[in-house]
Amino acid sequence: MQTISLDTQADEHLKRAATAPSGRSATTIYAGHEHGLRHTLLALTAGSDLAEHDNPGDATVLVLRGHVRLTEGDTSWEGRAGDLIPVPPARHSLDAIEDSAVLLTLTKRG
Repeated sequence: MQTISLDTQADEHLKRAATAPSGRSATTIYAGHEHGLRHTLLALTAGSDLAEHDNPGDATVLVLRGHVRLTEGDTSWEGRAGDLIPVPPARHSLDAIEDSAVLLTLTKRG
């Protein structure tokens, strides 16, 4: 096993997101067929988003940097660095209000 620096990963992927046409960059931090848990680091530039999509399992978003908005229908939740946002079990989107890095933690439904 190895230790992973989320700060280093956030810095690297924010730089990548800044040059990507989509304004996004992501990497899987921890996952695999033998694990039910998945951690994905997502970096988004201000104004970019993850369009509405389904939630395949229980999930949370931990805001590492910046300011994001998670929206489900007419309801939204905002988070800043250090905030943990539970992801609703319905279609939702994620918008970056500022350049942001988040850690998505997901458990697959059985």
